[in-house]
Amino acid sequence: MASPDLSADPAPEVGRLQATFQAHPFSAHGAQWDQLWKESYSPWDRGGPSLALNDLLEQHPRLFPSITGRKPRALVPGCGRGHDVLLLSAFGYDVTGLDVSETSLKEAAENERANSGQDIYAVREGIAAEKGKVTWMAADFFDSENPSLKPASFDLIYDYTFFCAVPPEGRPKWAKRMSELLNPDGGRLVCLEWPLRKPLSSGGPPWGLVAEAYVAHLSHPGEDIAYNETGPVMESLPTAPSPTALRQLARIKPTRTFKAGTDESGEAFDFISVWSH
Repeated sequence: MASPDLSADPAPEVGRLQATFQAHPFSAHGAQWDQLWKESYSPWDRGGPSLALNDLLEQHPRLFPSITGRKPRALVPGCGRGHDVLLLSAFGYDVTGLDVSETSLKEAAENERANSGQDIYAVREGIAAEKGKVTWMAADFFDSENPSLKPASFDLIYDYTFFCAVPPEGRPKWAKRMSELLNPDGGRLVCLEWPLRKPLSSGGPPWGLVAEAYVAHLSHPGEDIAYNETGPVMESLPTAPSPTALRQLARIKPTRTFKAGTDESGEAFDFISVWSH
C-alpha cells in the first residue's frame, strides 16, 4: 500500500484558534482543545507522519543509543490523530500517544486501525525486529502527579505542534516536564521546530518560535524566562545551565518536512533538534 500524500497542508484558521484561547487562562486550555476536537476542527493535523522525523531516525542512528534488555519507550504529547505515534512504533518503540482530548484519541485509534498497514508504518528492517506496542492515553501532560507518567520513563519524546500550542507563560512548565519525563540514561527529546517564521508578537496558538526559545527553556527547565516581543532575552539567563538542563546534541535542517515548514520553492525552513540530559 502506498504512503499517504503529505503534500497537502491545510492552512490553520489562526483567528479562530486565537479567539478560542484568548478568553481562557492556560490552566483551562485543555478543555478548549477537547472542544475543538468535538467540533471536528483540527487544522493542525497534517494527515500523516513527520517525514523529517522518519529521516532523522533512519539517517542519524548514532544520535539514538541502543536500549538493551527491553524495547525503547517513546512519548508523543499532544499526539492528535497519532500519525507520529504509529511511525515511532515502526522503528521499534513502545509508544504512548498522549492527548488531553479523549475525542482526538478515539480518532487516533481509528487511524491506527485504518492505516497501520501503509508502507510508511511498516517495520524498519535493520533497525527494529518488530513494531512496538501503541498505547493511547488521555491525560494532561502537565500533571506531575499522574502515576502513568513517571519521571525518567521515556527514551524518546517527540514534540511537533505542541510547544507552539503552549503560550509563553506555560513554556517553563513544558520544559520542566520534558526534563522530568526523559530518561537521563540516553534519552532523547526530538523537536521539529515550527513555526519559526511567525512573530511571537502576532499571538497564538500556534505561537511563534525562535531557536533560542528551545535553548533558553531546556537549559533552565521550570525557570521563568524574560521575554521581549520577539522571544526570550538570552542575556538575562544565568551563565550556567540548571542541574536538570537538557543540552542540544544536533540541529538539522530536514530535506523533507510538511508544507507548512517550507518556503515557496519547497525548501525547508523548519529545523529538527535533538536534546539529552
